[in-house]
Amino acid sequence: MKAAIAIKYHPDNSNRPRIELIAQALARSGIESFCVARDLERWGEVHFPPEELMQRAFAAIDACDLLVVDLSEKGVGVGIEAGYARARGIPIITIAQAGADISDTLRGVSQAVFWYESGDALADFFQRINVPHR
Repeated sequence: MKAAIAIKYHPDNSNRPRIELIAQALARSGIESFCVARDLERWGEVHFPPEELMQRAFAAIDACDLLVVDLSEKGVGVGIEAGYARARGIPIITIAQAGADISDTLRGVSQAVFWYESGDALADFFQRINVPHR
């Protein structure tokens, strides 16, 4: 199983530790991951024009079994990726750091929602979820 990670991106990669925490929790659960910042842009080494970046991101989402949305921090791109996945019938799992706000609209399109306090808790959650195959 492969999951695309949708998360707000920062040009300075300040949330790289969060991205790596999520990817490691998925890996511990036997789920391979894809992340635009890590896999397409290689932590800022590669730059694409916006149209090409979105085309590549959508193609990567299409190649995944589910979308993991981290809403610890809200971002327009996260909503675009969630809407795309929903339209394509790709299951959405929404996670956020404990205390973060997850909108009702995102909860409404998610198969599961989880607030986490640690990588261990997140890995346990990923091991317990039963994601429907599309």
